[in-house]
Amino acid sequence: MGKALEGIVVLDLTQYEAGPSCTEMLAWLGADVIKIEPPGGEPGRRALSERPDTDAWFFLMLNANKKSVTLDLKAERGRAVFERMVRRADVVVENFGPGAIERLGFGYDTLRRINPRIIAASVKGFGTPGPYADYKSFEWIAQAMGGVMSLTGTPDSPPLRTEAGLGDTGAGLHCAIGILAALVQRQNTGEGQRVEVAQQDAVLNLVRIHLREHYVTGKPVPRRGNRSVAAGPSNLYRCRPFGANDYVFIHCATLDMWRTLTRILGRPELGDDPRLADRQTRAEHAAEIDPLIEAWTEKRTKHEAMEILGGAGIPCGAVLDSGEVLSDPGLVGRGMVVNLEHPMRGRFAMPGNPVQLSASPTAVTRAPLLGEHNAEVYGGWLGLPADELRALETDRVI
Repeated sequence: MGKALEGIVVLDLTQYEAGPSCTEMLAWLGADVIKIEPPGGEPGRRALSERPDTDAWFFLMLNANKKSVTLDLKAERGRAVFERMVRRADVVVENFGPGAIERLGFGYDTLRRINPRIIAASVKGFGTPGPYADYKSFEWIAQAMGGVMSLTGTPDSPPLRTEAGLGDTGAGLHCAIGILAALVQRQNTGEGQRVEVAQQDAVLNLVRIHLREHYVTGKPVPRRGNRSVAAGPSNLYRCRPFGANDYVFIHCATLDMWRTLTRILGRPELGDDPRLADRQTRAEHAAEIDPLIEAWTEKRTKHEAMEILGGAGIPCGAVLDSGEVLSDPGLVGRGMVVNLEHPMRGRFAMPGNPVQLSASPTAVTRAPLLGEHNAEVYGGWLGLPADELRALETDRVI
């Protein structure tokens, strides 16, 4: 069966998380993604490993289904090889620091002169033009500047970061959407274009519905921990055997859900209490309601509570730790968690492609070793003769 992006060649100049998450998604959708690394490897390959001679788990999670070649873009011959690759490629993706791709001599205007059909995509910390365009950024900076950090935490805590990659993977996936749109438009125009996604913009987009209170009050939205101001009961409730992650999250958005919950709690009269008929008023009575719910959940494990409540139509979710997520039967059974074999790391489970296409299923393959596909890409796809390849390798251009 063919793949959705079969025949699309992506030159991947990305590093760390934001860019690699974009190109990994394109690879999962069937594009031929060629990861171009300096001869020592991109920084995320080894710098974030607990073993300096082994590819990092960080790298393995973000570079599945890609090919790896080495190329020194600071060397004249390396840039010449890259130009030849651009002529044959469809997409170039980078997430270097501000101005870095231009200093290498491959800004969008240059890439377009080489190949008018090229789609040149960039993930940046801040948008261009703009007052912060020259500032560097990482995940936590994007969370701070995108608005989510001010919303995360409790009323008496400072702003908190969230471990979800909203700024990095969030920006990467937004960039993948932009690339897909540019590919569709190119079918009509025959020309490529520039795609830019800023981490700050991606975080703001992901958090935008939580700004609604600001429009009502005209004041900054406060932190509320796990409780919701707009629905109730909506909170995290403790379960047996009272370990660090023995909790279940329950969110009753409708009156029917609330009434079902009150019957399960053995307090059906609360379902007819006019004070609690509205989701907003139930949220206002959270201090009264939450102890009743927790008295019930504390008699059960999080999985038992979820089975009873979820089976009755009440939205809820057990708090799964990292081990439980990687072995969750639903995730494993649907192929969202897959088992791979790696030459350095051995057999391990990792999250796969969350986007499932019926006519383009994803077979997840391990992240490549450094330069693993030099011969295949340079000798096969690009057509460089063997003696030129040997000379490039001898001079450490590849």
